Amino acid sequence: MNYLDIAKNQLNKLLADAYGIAVSAGELPEGAVIPPPALSKDVANGDLSSTFGLANAGAFKMPPRNIATLLHSHIDLENSLFVSAEVAGAGYINFRYAQNWYEGVLRAIAAEGDNFGKTVRERPERVMVEFVSANPTGPMTIGNARGGVLGDTLASILEAAGYDVWREFYLNDAGNQISVLGKSLEARFLQALGQDIEFPEDGYHGDYIKDFAASYIADFGDNLLTLSTEERQKALASYVLPKNVAAMENDLARYGVRFDRWYAESELHNSGYVDETIALLTKNGYTYEKDDALWLESTKFGLEKDEVMRKSNGFYTYYATDIAYHRDKLEKRGFDLVIDALGADHHGHTVRFRAGVEALGLNPNRLQFLLFQLVRLVRDGEVVRMSKRTGKSITLSDLLDEIPLDAARFFFGMRNPDVHLEFDLGLAVKASSDNPVYYVQYAHARICTMIAVLEEMGVSIDTEGDYSLLTHETEVDLIRHIAMLPEEILLAAKDYDTSRINRYLVELATRYHRFYDKCRVKDAEPALRQARTMLAVATRQTLQNGCRLLGITAPVKM
Repeated sequence: MNYLDIAKNQLNKLLADAYGIAVSAGELPEGAVIPPPALSKDVANGDLSSTFGLANAGAFKMPPRNIATLLHSHIDLENSLFVSAEVAGAGYINFRYAQNWYEGVLRAIAAEGDNFGKTVRERPERVMVEFVSANPTGPMTIGNARGGVLGDTLASILEAAGYDVWREFYLNDAGNQISVLGKSLEARFLQALGQDIEFPEDGYHGDYIKDFAASYIADFGDNLLTLSTEERQKALASYVLPKNVAAMENDLARYGVRFDRWYAESELHNSGYVDETIALLTKNGYTYEKDDALWLESTKFGLEKDEVMRKSNGFYTYYATDIAYHRDKLEKRGFDLVIDALGADHHGHTVRFRAGVEALGLNPNRLQFLLFQLVRLVRDGEVVRMSKRTGKSITLSDLLDEIPLDAARFFFGMRNPDVHLEFDLGLAVKASSDNPVYYVQYAHARICTMIAVLEEMGVSIDTEGDYSLLTHETEVDLIRHIAMLPEEILLAAKDYDTSRINRYLVELATRYHRFYDKCRVKDAEPALRQARTMLAVATRQTLQNGCRLLGITAPVKM
């Protein structure tokens, strides 16, 4: 239950009723706009604020403060969630929550438990989040690590916001990168057998290619020497591809990232769906032949140049396949919304993909993007580019060998996606309040420890308290922040900004620590102790729910 929304809706009704009285009395003209209430920037001025006077000053040809004063005179707060309403500044009306609002927040959490913060929709939109989608030609990288957390967390947030969410990994198991993989493997295979073969300049140079070649020889010997170059490369790629995909699946599972489907690009080609999609683009009048290639008239959709769909050698481009894949998502499988999580260096894909979707006759606004910036690893102020263990670039597996899973997930998600992220390896393993994930988890563990002590004292944890006793500034501040979780989830879903939840949890931990330091719990008089205990229980539940969205644990002890 979103008690902030409940308060906002009631405030709107109070304003509408007051405005109706003012109109009937001839004090204000008809046709007013009732703007949505906003959270006050400074709680010293109130909790919610209305700009009714400012919004209607021009139409009414009256000073906004005069409008606000007239409206205020007719506002009836009896039996409402507000204890006061005051005219302020140039024409604001500031409202303060009554005690029953705070009590309602705590009762809602007690009733909803794990569901607190979630929104229920009558007809949930079907949303696909496609993320990571790394080429299956090598190990998962640090870039994949950030995209994995952002995509997975956004999917969880969208689910909590009431959407029907599907997680998908698009597996590029066809095309040029697989051809390059085969060439790279063949060179290492022949070299391992003593042949003086030059490694292709555009090949994959990682040691894992040598390891795969050696593994093949250990399993099958030199049986490929009798095959043609093309057959040998294809056989080696076919041997390695499932092994590398399995390694990627294992790394992502270790990372706490799951998918509803790993969608193989080869399926699009084998089913004829790419051919069918290109034929549809041609039928719609958006393709033409030039230089023995097939082109899409992308300039008709705002792009600077047209795009090649089928090359002169008869092979489709990545762009053609990508358009077919997005058609499959939006038309064939019928998702209401598709969100692609991409590195910011793929920004150009946003307009290109939308142009292709529009050329298919589909609404391009059904395709949205979560773009994220690069990650820089640092330790003791120095940039880290290589793994101490292997002497190679750091992979996701390397990182998880060094950094706890919870720290990795929290740190990769704690900045807005469009901001470059500096990941401090030293801070991530530090057991102090300087480490944000430790700080959040310690708040949860601190509550669990306190409740265990209270239970040993015979304090009942499963009953409500007299919440009207919670009047200390740190208590009402904590409840006010707890009540923001549903709103933060909705805003994070709307803006594709998962870092809102990270910041929310840090602020929640801060407010709880402040409450705990200012308000006695264990040795307070029984009624107040019970109320404060239930506030702690509500905080614990809220921390758990927020941590669950981020895919991190809420430990009982630390």
